[in-house]
Amino acid sequence: MSAPADPRTAGLLQRNWMMNTADPSKREIRRAARKARQVLEESERTFASEKICDAIASSSLFRRARRIACYLPTAEEVDTWPLIERAWRMEKRIFAPITKKTGPLVFAEIRPSTDLVRSNFGLLEPAAERTIAPAKLDLCITPLVAFDLIGNRVGMGGGYYDRTFHFLRHRRSFLHPKLVGVAFDCQRVEKIHASAWDIRLFQVFTESGPAL
Repeated sequence: MSAPADPRTAGLLQRNWMMNTADPSKREIRRAARKARQVLEESERTFASEKICDAIASSSLFRRARRIACYLPTAEEVDTWPLIERAWRMEKRIFAPITKKTGPLVFAEIRPSTDLVRSNFGLLEPAAERTIAPAKLDLCITPLVAFDLIGNRVGMGGGYYDRTFHFLRHRRSFLHPKLVGVAFDCQRVEKIHASAWDIRLFQVFTESGPAL
């Protein structure tokens, strides 16, 4: 069976628009990158997600980590379930984010038997809350809408990850967790103008492998 079309070709017009715009705002980048992601066929998304999960699982960052935070994907995001299931088989602990209306994210442990519920934001979240402090995580698999090649990230606009991991701005004191973004190639942009409160990603994985 031949592989699906390369997802890097999807959303090319949107990506070129962002590259050719002199100074796109985060809102413009978010809108264009989401369009680029949304036009991927299901087969392309599945194929790319499997490659991304394989690349992360083969990395030393993942192999060394014992306590891993990982988002539970929506339909248009990189599917992280293969990575979560591999982590369980390797006896790693997985923590999923719980989003409150205000404040930082809460990370609660999930196991194969954990009940998941749909939040007010439409996200899958663990029903039980056996939580961990963000600074005690080794690795955080981070969702994003767009990224550039120096680790700047555009999310959905709520600022939850930046608030939760604000302590990473003091990198001489806090080495954990490593924030690792996951995205499709079509979500890469030339430049994101970071705000003072933005937290850069340590690495980004796409279907082409490590991007930074």
